[in-house]
Order: sequence, then structure tokens, then C-alpha cells
Amino acid sequence: MTDALADVANLPGVVDAVDEARKAVDRLLGHRVLRRRSAEVSTESALRGARASAVLDGASVTLDELRTTDHPSDPVVQGALRVSAELGTLTEVWRKAPRQALARLHVLAAADAVDSADLGRPRSGEVVVKDVLGLGEPPSPAEVAARLDVLSGLLTEPTKAPALVVSSIVHGELLALRPFGWGDGIVARAAQRLTLVARGLDPKSLVAPEVGHLELSDEYAEALRAYASGTSEGVARWIVHCSSAIAVAARDSQAICEAFMRG
Repeated sequence: MTDALADVANLPGVVDAVDEARKAVDRLLGHRVLRRRSAEVSTESALRGARASAVLDGASVTLDELRTTDHPSDPVVQGALRVSAELGTLTEVWRKAPRQALARLHVLAAADAVDSADLGRPRSGEVVVKDVLGLGEPPSPAEVAARLDVLSGLLTEPTKAPALVVSSIVHGELLALRPFGWGDGIVARAAQRLTLVARGLDPKSLVAPEVGHLELSDEYAEALRAYASGTSEGVARWIVHCSSAIAVAARDSQAICEAFMRG
């Protein structure tokens, strides 16, 4: 049996980028604050991740606004917050039934924005696709269905590929497909984070990759377009970008730890 994800992990530049990101995560996981306050760091990371994902999807919101009880009514912000709040409950579902988890993520992300009949369902030909990142014409519904089946199969089969590589492919594929038409960015970034948790790189969900993607937002869409080209070079470029984003996010979470230490 071939291991397509492991082959991707060996593309030029990927090994070094993944290794650097892994080292950044390991440094975070060794922080002494986490012995007593890991849950607090996870909570803060989740809030920062929700805010970053919403901004990447076109919202304008600050962390201070999210800390109030009266959250902004923007459906993108509300969707990102719902996804962030429920992400921890989906880890086992993601391991065993990724299509089911994706459906639930879309229900959470798009509850305020699309008809209830369309929640959790891959789009039909009549759905207008929200193209926040300027990716152009999306794949057809038939291609979306076929590629989601392939992705689900890859996720439920054994692989030697590192969690970071798998999570990057999940993120890139979902954003390239835009399977639902609305909220796809929020869903894709949540699926990336779920993959890192489920595959053991970040079991306590301390790292918010969304924060890294936002900090590197000038490269985000361009790297995704490279991935969508389908070339080996484009896929490698996307994984290198994701690795850099996770390293940035790990350093951000380390700063959270340091802030907790200072009181």
C-alpha cells in the first residue's frame, strides 16, 4: 500500500521546515507554567485562534471585543467562536469519521449565515462560493465530493507522515475545494488544529495555527494558490508556509505562558 502523505513529507524543503516547527512546539510544551495552568493557556489560545480565523475570513474584531460578554454580531465572528468552543469535543470524531466532523464544523461556523438545509452539506451547483482569499473559480460539486472522499480515506489510513504535514494537507485541500461555499476558511483552519491535536503534536490544543496564518497573512493566499496548482513545488511551498505559521503560533503561546508567570 502506498503512503501518499509520507511521499509529500519528503518533498524538498518540507523536512527542515517541519523540524523547525516541531522544535518550536516542543519548546512550548516544556514551559513550566503548563504544569499547573495548561487549561488556561488552551483557553486563551482558543480565543486568539477564533479571532485570527475570523479576521482571515474578512471580519474586523479585536481580542478586547471578544473578551466582553457582548460579542460582535458579525456571523463570521460568531461562527469562529462557536467552532473554537466545541473543537475539543470533536477529536475522536475527527479520528474515526472526518466527514462527520467536517459537517459539524460547518454547522457551527455557518449557523447564522446560511439556510438550515445547507448546513453541514457539501455545496450544490447553485451555491455562491464566498471567495475571501481571491482563489478564483472553485472546483465543481462533483470534484468536491470525489476529493473529500479521497481526503477522508487518507485521514483514516495509517501514514508515516508527521502530524504537521497531514494537517497542512487537510487545511490546503479544504480551502482549495471550498466544499460548503460559506465558512470554508473557518472550517479548514479548525480542521488543521484538530489534526494537530488528534495526531499528538499538540494534544492539549495550546497552539493556535490561525494566529500564525494571520501574522503571515501576506503569504497565506499566495501559498494556498501554489498548493491549488497541484504541482509538487506548490504543495511543498504550502507546507513550508504552514510550518512557519505553526512556529509563529507556538511562540505566541509561549508568550501567553510568560504573561501568566508574570501575573
